[in-house]
Amino acid sequence: MAAPSEGPKVLKAYKEALATAASVSAYAMLARGMAREFLPDELCAAVRWGASLVCSRLGAREKARHTIIIRRVENNHLFDAARTYLADKISPRTMPRLRLSHSRVTDESDGSSSWCTLLSMEDGGSTTDNFDGAEFRWLYVESGGDNNGNRDRGGSESLELSFEVEHADTVLERYVPFVVSAAEELWRQDRALKIFLNDGSMWQGINHHHPASFDTLAMDPALKRAVRDDLDRFLKRRDYYQRIGKAWKRGYLLYGPPGTGKSSLIAAMANYLRFNIYDLDLAGLYDNTCLQRLLVDMSNQSILVIEDIDCSFDTMSRERSKVSESADAEEDDDRDHRTREEPKITLSGLLNFIDGLWSTSGEERIIIFTTNYKDLLDPALLRPGRMDMHVYMGYCCWEAFRTLAQNYHLLEDHPLFPEIQELLAAVEVTPAEVSEMLLRSEDPDVAMRVLTEFLQERSGATKESKHKPDEAQ
Repeated sequence: MAAPSEGPKVLKAYKEALATAASVSAYAMLARGMAREFLPDELCAAVRWGASLVCSRLGAREKARHTIIIRRVENNHLFDAARTYLADKISPRTMPRLRLSHSRVTDESDGSSSWCTLLSMEDGGSTTDNFDGAEFRWLYVESGGDNNGNRDRGGSESLELSFEVEHADTVLERYVPFVVSAAEELWRQDRALKIFLNDGSMWQGINHHHPASFDTLAMDPALKRAVRDDLDRFLKRRDYYQRIGKAWKRGYLLYGPPGTGKSSLIAAMANYLRFNIYDLDLAGLYDNTCLQRLLVDMSNQSILVIEDIDCSFDTMSRERSKVSESADAEEDDDRDHRTREEPKITLSGLLNFIDGLWSTSGEERIIIFTTNYKDLLDPALLRPGRMDMHVYMGYCCWEAFRTLAQNYHLLEDHPLFPEIQELLAAVEVTPAEVSEMLLRSEDPDVAMRVLTEFLQERSGATKESKHKPDEAQ
């Protein structure tokens, strides 16, 4: 017990402690009230989350975790997909030890090959990935092999995917399919593109290096954006096509005068999608059986191109065909003789592949027809479901010229631009003709002057042709 003389001191200290506790409590209540009044709900939620995280790290028991083992064995597509996916996540900046490999990969669908550079984790390396609010941990493990690390001599490697038990459904139903889908997209973007030409009923492939892109295309910006958006929508609709019972394909008709960029648009679409091109020459086929064999041998994720469809077999309008037949009735005998010798490719055979039973022989395909004369085509070829989007490739407009000026001479502006804009609105010139003028000189000023003179000459010729009927009268 305290001495009688110390009583007042103890009582004073006790009163000061009570006062301090009351002040702290008051300040805490005041701070809480101010936080509720002035801080956003999101910030308050973040503070509560941080506090709960600190508490869980300091005292709470770690949640139970489960692990899925993905071993590297023959034909294990999931291991290759996971390794490709993780290669896009890891970085030498964040991990002290990584493995770098450079290998040649063969595409089994068409036999093409390309070099692939891949980052991967060393034995014991780990990384985390967040998906839908859940954290997934990846661990790379090697076992066995000889002293030099050769796994081919009895060794093996695996990826271990661990997660909290509460996310078990997420990992199997959504996360693993997401990893596979992301890996397939990376493979598609990295693969070397090929263009295939038919030699009889066989495809012969060569590397496709056309540099065209949607950024460099000289065409109307709104139309360019519409085509790109349509392609994006097509790529995302695999489940939708399956649900409605339709083959996963899309048809495009590119029509317009020669030199308006139809071939460049096809190359840009292939580069954008990372799809191989199959350029089909119908004149080299004997009958529909050869046609079907070729089309079935196409790989998925490909573009089938039939150029100048108006010049192929019987694709002209059936009514026009009847008129032509009646006009040539006197030559029936000769025509019958030629028919027996000429190839027997028919429009119905092609249409049967586009949207008949043969259309289900592949998926994720683009079909493109080009023509300079749309009005000569049979309406059966043009209806939706066969040619879903009709794209008119017209003459060079002002926006298309601006793209060409940027492509060829890195020009954003020039003193002759106003005159060129006025001339382009008055004359019909193709992007190919404008490109030819811009190639005449590497000096931007000279090139703009050459183009202006060309447009002035074309404008004068146009005005002269318009006045000729009046002079004749």
